[in-house]
Amino acid sequence: MTHTEIDISAELVRDLLRDQHPDLADRPLRLGARGWDNQLWRLGDDLAVRLPWATQDADELLLKEHTWLPALAPRLPLPVPVPQRLGEPSALFPRLWIVTTWVPGEPADRAPVTRGAAAADALAAFLTALHQPAPEQAPAGRFGRGAPLADCSKGFAKQLAEATEMGLIPDPDAVRAVWEDAVTAPDWSGPALWLHGDLHPANVLTADGTICGVIDFGDLFAGDPACDLATAWILLPDGAADRFHRAYRPAPDAATLRRARGWAVLRALSGILIGEAGVHGRRGGKATWGPPAHAALRRLIATAPSLINCDPQP
Repeated sequence: MTHTEIDISAELVRDLLRDQHPDLADRPLRLGARGWDNQLWRLGDDLAVRLPWATQDADELLLKEHTWLPALAPRLPLPVPVPQRLGEPSALFPRLWIVTTWVPGEPADRAPVTRGAAAADALAAFLTALHQPAPEQAPAGRFGRGAPLADCSKGFAKQLAEATEMGLIPDPDAVRAVWEDAVTAPDWSGPALWLHGDLHPANVLTADGTICGVIDFGDLFAGDPACDLATAWILLPDGAADRFHRAYRPAPDAATLRRARGWAVLRALSGILIGEAGVHGRRGGKATWGPPAHAALRRLIATAPSLINCDPQP
């Protein structure tokens, strides 16, 4: 994915609002965050403007959120950014943009979860509510998400080799063993379920040590819940994944957990490489992504036997 940053200013955002949504244009406006795909500008106390600034497909992802998230949001037990208005490409700005509700909290890559039990319960309740059968016209996943895990084997091997060569992986054989077990697990045979698709720490918000919101549904798609269940090892502190798996309904079987571990390994390797790029100031790098990714890989290796060989108890 290429990052070709677009210069966005408060003046530009204000002009866009005046042009297309003038009833919102006089609200207080300030920069909220510069994310991977979009910039986020706070609009008053309860709204936010999201504009693509760095990746080529961000417009499509915003349109997906605008299409599907308003219908899904009411059943979710955590706050999410619900789209309110759609901004069309214009002479002022050549891309789609949206206005959503504002979700307070700090991204978990900057303010990690510390209350493991409370966070495990909150995450399990959220994913239990989200993971419901999706309609046939629901979007497909990107980057191999939703396909059999084995289809990502080349990407796994490339990432592991790169991270190992950089001295970032202390025990690559142990990482490879977790992956090989995951790709041999039986495929998902249930209905395609609604999935967030991109549950890494920068897309989960925290307050008082636990989870208080989930953002960035641009990768929303229908498929195998293992893709989202991977976040238990990525997001939660040591010892909390077991509680999450016991609280999630229906309780995942051993095959689903094995696949989830594979998705977690992919997520961790990606986070390690993006974090390392951020440490060195390279474009697209996020230094805060590295520490949670390293911790996740350590957890995955350390807990492999107990989670591969037995089902969680209800």
